[in-house]
Amino acid sequence: GGMATVYLARDIQRGEPVAIKVMHPELASALDGKRFVREMGIAASLAHPLIVPLYDSGSAGGMRYYIMPYVEGESLYARLQRERRLSLQDTLQIARDVAAGLGYAHSRGVLHRDVKPENILLAGGHALIADFGLARAIGAADYQKLTETGVIVGTVYYMSPEQLREDRDLDQRADIYSLGCILYEMLTGG
Repeated sequence: GGMATVYLARDIQRGEPVAIKVMHPELASALDGKRFVREMGIAASLAHPLIVPLYDSGSAGGMRYYIMPYVEGESLYARLQRERRLSLQDTLQIARDVAAGLGYAHSRGVLHRDVKPENILLAGGHALIADFGLARAIGAADYQKLTETGVIVGTVYYMSPEQLREDRDLDQRADIYSLGCILYEMLTGG
């Protein structure tokens, strides 16, 4: 991915596959360690069937990482690359699932900040939202350091105008705007 390298591993305690995401060094250097742990902890507290849970996070050898379950399926991005446009029925199902997951997070004061097709996983007939912790941690990062390393907070094609202006007082409307962009893309193929 653009912000992390993903490794497939097996969790020995759970006996199941997991995805370990190791943040790219230039991004990790812009993040305060305590803030990263706090933001990942908030993300780990989200317990909803349409949000991919966060199992663990931390730092090793100067690298920041987080662990989540491996989701058998594909990303919405991969599906859109293959099909370009989705049926109205599939589009509405995906939009409902993402809106329900976001609604749950928003009701707890948690914003995603990087809702995009790559962060929507399609599995078991549902759309699951991934990467809450990373997006939140990046949103809280030192903007000066991020700018120096050329890292953009979010994905430009799906960012609200407020995010593009780097407003610090974002609310749930930023995530809803991103979902609207995705809805448009699913229906029109562009």
